[in-house]
Amino acid sequence: MASLPAFDLRDLDVAPLARAETIPAAWYTAPAFHTFDEQQVMGQTWQYVGAAQQVATPGAYVQAAVAGEPLVVIRDAEGALRAFFNVCRHRGGPLVTEGTGTCRMLQCQYHGWTYRLNGALRGVPRFDRTELFHKEDYGLVPVAVEVWEGMVFVNLAPSPPPLADAFVGIPERIAPMTLASKTFAERVVYDVACNWKVYVDNYLEGYHIPLVHPELCDLLDYRAYVTETFDHYSLQYSPLQAGDNLYQANEGAAYYYYVFPNFMLNILPGRLQTNRVVPVAPDRCQVIFDYYYDEVATPEAEHRRAEDLTFSDRVQQEDADICEHVQRGLASRAYDRGRFSVACEEGVYHFQTLLKQAYRRALDGQHPQ
Repeated sequence: MASLPAFDLRDLDVAPLARAETIPAAWYTAPAFHTFDEQQVMGQTWQYVGAAQQVATPGAYVQAAVAGEPLVVIRDAEGALRAFFNVCRHRGGPLVTEGTGTCRMLQCQYHGWTYRLNGALRGVPRFDRTELFHKEDYGLVPVAVEVWEGMVFVNLAPSPPPLADAFVGIPERIAPMTLASKTFAERVVYDVACNWKVYVDNYLEGYHIPLVHPELCDLLDYRAYVTETFDHYSLQYSPLQAGDNLYQANEGAAYYYYVFPNFMLNILPGRLQTNRVVPVAPDRCQVIFDYYYDEVATPEAEHRRAEDLTFSDRVQQEDADICEHVQRGLASRAYDRGRFSVACEEGVYHFQTLLKQAYRRALDGQHPQ
């Protein structure tokens, strides 16, 4: 098990929101926390990979990385969805090196060992003189994989809880909108010079919207902006301003769901945008944006999609810029921890509470059941 740097165990205590302090700055800056977060937070939770549409047919695969581990998700010949470590059992070579694709079998790109789509070892070139070798002992190492609302998730934990437990109540809340009916359209990836927790903190409050996102503030009815918290996720909800807007004239609402530890659902009329925040280094993360739409084939839909991508990119650049400034501030000798706005930062407090609980489980040698 990875070890945390020395810290006061009282930092894991949870005080009421009105009296609570934010987590220490070292949790955002110390290299040991980056390693611990990968192994004991990302490596023990469901992690989004991509759209089920991308792996809908036998042989279709998606490459991914979770908690620093290379993975491949693939549809086997019988139609079952499977996930494996993208690691050949011979000498660790990669099976796939492209982000998405199709294949009839998985072949190591190093020495040519081949595996059936169900992970069974099929061919081992020039191994006829190797003694006491049995192919059935060298199949690919599987990983838990499930689908929720047309989205694929994997979990590195040996006995993870059902994926649906993390999303209880979301489909009912957004009805009559549905997520599984939307079509995957595009992926956009951003590299941000901040710790992954800085990015999550920023996502979880509307406090900064008037100063950082003036266009977004014009889209949302900020006076009606509310945050709600649940067991595994939180919701920031806002009606859209009356009048014509990019998403729908005179009606609709924005649902911003955060699911612990690093997944977001940004739901607007006609569009779903997912975010997965990937730790890269103590002061760097990658944010993977996937876009899904009700309609993608018509010229009008293509125009709306282009406008949506342009608008979203402006908002993301604003977020990246402020998060990078915050990362520098957290590393300053002038800062250790702060306080929460009860009115505006309940979502940040909720996230940091869940993070403390995950840290305590890890320190106690426990994993989510």
